[in-house]
Amino acid sequence: MSDYPKLTEMGIKHPEQIEKFAIYTVGRTDILHITYDRKKGSLLPVSRRYKFPQIKKSVMVDSGTRQTETMFESSPAFREALHELEVLKAARDKGLDLAAMIREELKHLEEDIALRTQYIQTLVDKL
Repeated sequence: MSDYPKLTEMGIKHPEQIEKFAIYTVGRTDILHITYDRKKGSLLPVSRRYKFPQIKKSVMVDSGTRQTETMFESSPAFREALHELEVLKAARDKGLDLAAMIREELKHLEEDIALRTQYIQTLVDKL
């Protein structure tokens, strides 16, 4: 089972290749533009657009006169896809933060080893 069922349903087989995404609205359609990180020479598209029509909804404005107003909202499929992309981005950012933290710890370890080695060499020189 996929960690990203809505993206899989949209035909995205390798969500880890998603580099970035953008959303915008044209008329009554929400558009999700996804850019992929493809290797050189790949025949797969570098970016794709997915269109999600907005849902028409009637909302009561005045209960006394029973006056309603028509509104449009994003479809649940669009919201689910957006949520999965945000989860994917957060996981990727967390991984980058972890890598930076590990690099920092390695740097401190190298400094400690260098200082300790220098101290031991001074002890040997005293002999």
